[in-house]
Amino acid sequence: MRRGTLTTSQYTDEIRSGNRFVLSQAITLVESTLAANQNLAQTIISALLPYTGNSLRLGITGVPGVGKSTFIDQLGMILIQEGCRVAVLSVDPSSPQSKGSILGDKTRMQQLSQQSAAYIRPSATGNYLGGVAQQTREAILLCEAAGYDIIIIETVGVGQSETMVRHMTDFFLLLMISGAGDELQGMKRGIMEMADAIAINKADGSNKKAAQIAKKNYEQALHLFPPVPGKPSPEVVTCSALHNQGLSEIWSYIQQFVTHTKASDYFQQQRQQQQQSWMYELIQQQLSQHFFRQESIQKILPPIEKEVLHGKITAREGAEKLIKCYRN
Repeated sequence: MRRGTLTTSQYTDEIRSGNRFVLSQAITLVESTLAANQNLAQTIISALLPYTGNSLRLGITGVPGVGKSTFIDQLGMILIQEGCRVAVLSVDPSSPQSKGSILGDKTRMQQLSQQSAAYIRPSATGNYLGGVAQQTREAILLCEAAGYDIIIIETVGVGQSETMVRHMTDFFLLLMISGAGDELQGMKRGIMEMADAIAINKADGSNKKAAQIAKKNYEQALHLFPPVPGKPSPEVVTCSALHNQGLSEIWSYIQQFVTHTKASDYFQQQRQQQQQSWMYELIQQQLSQHFFRQESIQKILPPIEKEVLHGKITAREGAEKLIKCYRN
């Protein structure tokens, strides 16, 4: 089954039957920049839309070196043992030359990658900000249609821009470590107040005491944030993914959180807001693409860009000239 040889109905049937190879092909179509592939991908997603929305979407982020891949590997095994099918969308930094994924988190999830009930898809961020890939939302829908009960999105983990994943998941877990300097400086308020829980990882051996101190520091910091109606206050826990300690308790808390937010209608409201945000984001993307594809813009962009680079006009003046040309 080579990509491009299948019809839309064949794609949808194979994906719904759990064919991971065809699922990967469909995600590749979604990630393609070719118009024909994008059109086919959207047709496939539209056909599969009635079979989406029934999975639990988990977002996991954290500072580099916090052990996200090990954590997901162990958590995924717990979920599979409970009878769940798990899909992991792992977003890695992009190579500036090949634009492909640099780290390849799939190779670090050794247990999970060998399970037939698990699907791991590494993707590159490209030039997209926010710790996720531009087509992560479409990939989520495809995995849901393929029957995966839990969709885990692992972000790049390169700083304070890791907030986009919050706008596409039902539960947002922030992984932290102790003993790396000023813990509260590691992640700023923006991402901390978006977290539904904070887990201090690597709380084992001689690091247990430091992890408990970090836990208290984060608990005190979270008390400064106003409560969100319909949503439980964020929990701060310690765990050790390497030794599989505390992960079952985290999964139990996630389940309690989902039960609570569904009862309060926060869960559904959050998903509706995410759909609305996605629509406006797509409008901005398509307007930007249409702008730069115009022949008139392509013609005057180089000289205006040159004037800005040499300080002859300001960046604002350059932008206004381009927009005026686009409007005309």
